[in-house]
Amino acid sequence: MSGPLEGVRIVELAGIGPGPFAGMMLADAGADVIRIDRADGPRSSVPERPHVDLLNRGRRSVAVDLKHPDGVDLVLRLVEVADGLTEGFRPGVAERLGLGPEPCLARNPKLVYGRMTGWGQEGPLAPRAGHDIDYIAVAGALEPLGRAGDRPVPPLNLVGDFGGGGMLLAYGMVCALLAAGRTGEGQVVDAAMVDGAAALMTMVYMLRQAGVWRDERGTNLLDTGAHFYEVYETADGGYLAVGAIEPQFYQALLVGLGLDGVELPRQMDREHWPEMKARFAQIFATKTRDQWEEVFAGTDACVAPVLGLAEAPEHPHNKARGTFVDVGGVLQPGPAPRFSRTPSSVRRPPPHPGQWGDEALTAWGVPAEEIAALRRAGAIV
Repeated sequence: MSGPLEGVRIVELAGIGPGPFAGMMLADAGADVIRIDRADGPRSSVPERPHVDLLNRGRRSVAVDLKHPDGVDLVLRLVEVADGLTEGFRPGVAERLGLGPEPCLARNPKLVYGRMTGWGQEGPLAPRAGHDIDYIAVAGALEPLGRAGDRPVPPLNLVGDFGGGGMLLAYGMVCALLAAGRTGEGQVVDAAMVDGAAALMTMVYMLRQAGVWRDERGTNLLDTGAHFYEVYETADGGYLAVGAIEPQFYQALLVGLGLDGVELPRQMDREHWPEMKARFAQIFATKTRDQWEEVFAGTDACVAPVLGLAEAPEHPHNKARGTFVDVGGVLQPGPAPRFSRTPSSVRRPPPHPGQWGDEALTAWGVPAEEIAALRRAGAIV
């Protein structure tokens, strides 16, 4: 096994959602990530199978009682030989556990301490609870999503939790690790989902500043306002995604729709977008999704089938690239991005709390007799 982060050691204080996703990204890229699970966490009724949470893949787990002083001391001992630590508690919780940045950096001044929260470490909302939908709402990322005249539509929890959260934390960790390698000094990475979601909106803010983005939802180039950037239903109840923005791609779309040479409004004439959308919808409804795939095969019309979760792994392009992988008998999205010299991999399926813990502790320098003593004391299970 390899990966560009081979040799990097990360302690992950277990959480849910974006924190584990960041840990998955780091582990896929080769980092040795120890997941510190709760000693009193739920146990699976089928421990012989991999844990169901795919976000935890690639790690070994140590189940630690963080209310036990020996448990906290164990984590601090791991911090001494780690390159980074990630946690996803509300502000102040890690400090109350004795595992905040101050004691950790005191043990290891080169440590990169990553913090994953929704609102950030300070600000009036910092102590408040929230979820993806709340963070992207305040970031200005939710209001533009949806069709004209309708309410905003949450994009699953992709923008806040994963794009603006977990991915931001993983990026921040790697940036700070590079800095620590140059300077020998660690630091705290404050990754807030509200910040990350706002950063993802940079291009939309640019378009608005340029005067080409209207505040009315569903009337713009990329929000289903345009007839050439829309989802259309086909004769069999399937859907096609159309994204023919550039003139040459739009022309290829018109050819496939049988509209080449027909007198039509200019592509960027907003006043005619609604009538053109209705016209396109009528045409797309005359063939099945598969028939339209054949029509546009090999063209640059920017037309793609809208695939379900069961269909996407079977698409020829995804199969050719190995976009989905089988780990422990479970099909799942594979590591991304790709590295030519140090390819990423999924080293192991998601662990149950404590699974492969002794192996991980031994590899990180904890003697077997101390591991046994910690277990007898109830600091680990």
